[in-house]
Amino acid sequence: MNRAKNILISLRLANSFLSTQIHSSTRPPCSQVIRFSQLSSIVPNQSRGSHLINTHQKLFFSSTPNSVVELVLANEWSTELENELDDSNLGWTHERVIYVLKKLDKNPQKASVFFNWVSQKDGFRPSSLLYSLMLRILVLKDMKRFWATLAKMKEQSFYIDEETFDSILAQLVKEKMTNDVVALRHFNDRMIEDNAMDSVVKKVVDVVLGLQWSDEVEKQLGKIIVDLSDNIVLRVLKGLRTYPSKASSFFRWVGRYPGYEHNSVTYNAAARVLSRDDSIGEFWGMIEEMKGAGYDLDIDNYIKISRQFQKSKMMEDSVKLYEFMMDGPFKPSAQDCNLLLRSISAGDNPDCSLAFRVAKKYESTGRTLSKAAYDGIHRSLTSAGRFDEAEKMMKVMRNAGYEPDNITYSQLVFGLCKARRLEEARRVLDEMEANGCTPDIKTWTILIQGHCSAGEVDKGLMCFMKMMEEDCNVDGDLLDVLIKGFLSQRKIKGAYDLLIELVDKARVIPWQATYKNLIEKMLEVRKLEEAMNLLRLMKKHKYPPYHDPFVPYISKFGTVEEAAEFLKALSVKKNPSPSAYFHIFESFFREGRHSEAKDLLFKCPHHIRKHRDIAKLFGSTQSSPATA
Repeated sequence: MNRAKNILISLRLANSFLSTQIHSSTRPPCSQVIRFSQLSSIVPNQSRGSHLINTHQKLFFSSTPNSVVELVLANEWSTELENELDDSNLGWTHERVIYVLKKLDKNPQKASVFFNWVSQKDGFRPSSLLYSLMLRILVLKDMKRFWATLAKMKEQSFYIDEETFDSILAQLVKEKMTNDVVALRHFNDRMIEDNAMDSVVKKVVDVVLGLQWSDEVEKQLGKIIVDLSDNIVLRVLKGLRTYPSKASSFFRWVGRYPGYEHNSVTYNAAARVLSRDDSIGEFWGMIEEMKGAGYDLDIDNYIKISRQFQKSKMMEDSVKLYEFMMDGPFKPSAQDCNLLLRSISAGDNPDCSLAFRVAKKYESTGRTLSKAAYDGIHRSLTSAGRFDEAEKMMKVMRNAGYEPDNITYSQLVFGLCKARRLEEARRVLDEMEANGCTPDIKTWTILIQGHCSAGEVDKGLMCFMKMMEEDCNVDGDLLDVLIKGFLSQRKIKGAYDLLIELVDKARVIPWQATYKNLIEKMLEVRKLEEAMNLLRLMKKHKYPPYHDPFVPYISKFGTVEEAAEFLKALSVKKNPSPSAYFHIFESFFREGRHSEAKDLLFKCPHHIRKHRDIAKLFGSTQSSPATA
C-alpha cells in the first residue's frame, strides 16, 4: 500500500515540479566504485604525516576487579570494601577522586557513598570543585542526597562554581521543579553572603584588573589578603578568566606567598583559565609545570578544556592534550576518543594526520578501536577527499570485525558529493545494496543534498523519486533539503507544490524553519494566498504562527479583506491579541494607508476597537470612526 502510494506521489512530482523533462531511468548496473585493497593496514602517504593503523586485536581482561572503579561497581558498599580500598595503598589525590567520581556518574548512590568515605580520609581535603562535581552527578537523579551534599558543602565554607550553578539551575527549570529552583537560588545567595571571602575576592580582582602588574599591585594585594586559601585563589582565577595574562601573574604571585603552596586544585584551575587561543603558550607551560610538580590534569578539567579547544577549532592542541592525557594515569574514555575524531572530521578540510595520531595513541594503550572510532577516521578521509585511503580503512574495519553500515557509506557519499563526484556517489548506493546494506533516509538525504548543493536539483529529484519507489519514507530533514534546492533555482511555486503534496499525501511534518523560509519566498513573489495557506499548516502542526513578514507585506500591498483574513489565521479558537491588531494598524499608518486602517477597524471586535493603545493610535475614542 505504501509502495503504491509513494510511486503515485513520485509520478505526480515528475509531472508537476520539473521545468525541464526528466526521463525516468534505473540506476546503471552495479559498478563497484570502492575496490578494497588486499592490505590489512593503511599505509598512508608519509608526506602527509599520517600514521599506521593497526589491525584489530582482542584484549583479555582479568575477571577480578582491578581498579577502584571496578571494585566499587562490582560490590555493595561495606566495611570489607572499605578495607580493600585501604589495602590498595592508593594516595587519594584530587585527580584520582575526580576520576573515580566521573566513572561513577551513572550510579549516583555509589558516587555519593564513595565521596563521603574518601572525604573523611586522613590527608585528603575535598574542594569546591569536587563538591560541585558531586552536585552535577546527583541533580535530578537523587535530590535527597543532592540537598544533603549542598548543606554539607555550605557547612564547610565551600561554594558552587558559577558554571555548575548555571547548569544545575537550567536542568531544574527545564524539569519545572519550581520549589527546587527557588531553594537553590536562595541557598547559593546565602552561601555567598555568609562567605566573608567574597568581598576579598572582588577587591583582589579590581586591583589586578585596574593596574599593570607591578610591585605596587603586589603590595596592595598583600594588604587585602590576610589569610590566603584555595577558595580565594580559585575565585580570583575565575574572576580573571577573560584576562589570562593577569590570571597567570596572580597565580605566580600566590606561589610566592609566605606559607602557601600551590596544589592540584589550584594548578587545574589555572590551566583552565589559560586554555585559550591567546594564551596557549602559557597553557602548555602550566601543564609542564604541573607535571614537574607531581600533579595531573584531572579528567573533568580535561573534558572541559578539550571541548573548549574543539569548539574553538584548536584541533592540533586538542590532539596534543589527548596524547598527554593518554600517557598519564587518568586516561580519557573511548567516548572522548570518538568525540575528538568527530570534531577533527567536522572541518571543511580535515587534517587526517590528527585523526591517525588519536587512533595510534588510543591503540598504544592496549585498547581496541571501536566501530565509532573507525568511522571517525573514515569520516576525516572522505571529507578530505582521500578516497583511496578511505577504501583501505573500510578493509581494516572489516578485518576488525566491523562491517560498513549506513553510517560508513553515508560518509563516503558525503565526501564524493563534496568533491562533486556525484555519479560515483549515486553508485555507492548500488554498492551498499550489493553488500546487504539498505540505504536509509540519512544516506538518501546526503545524496540528494549533494546534488542540490551542486545545482543539479533535477537529478536530486530523480534520486528522491527513486528513494520513494524503494519505500523509504520522507522526513522533515529531507523535505528541507529539497525545498532549499528548489528555492536556490527560484522554483518557488514548485517548492510550494512539493511541500503541499508531501504534507497531504505522505503525511510529512516540515520543520518550522522550512515553513518560515518558504513563506518569506512566497511573499517576495506576491503569493499571499499560498503564504497564508502555509501559515495555516504551521498552526496545524503546532508551530507558533509566523506573522513577522506578513505585517509589512499586507500594509504595503494587501487589501482590508486580506488583512482581516490574516488576523483570523493567527488564532484557532479566539481572536488574536490586541498587539497583533495594533501592529497591523501601525504598519498601515506608516505606509500612509489611513483609510484602509479605518476600514479594518470597522471589522474588528468591539474590545479591539475600544482597546486603549489602538484608540490612542487613531486619536481619541470619541473621534475614532469606531464610535461614529
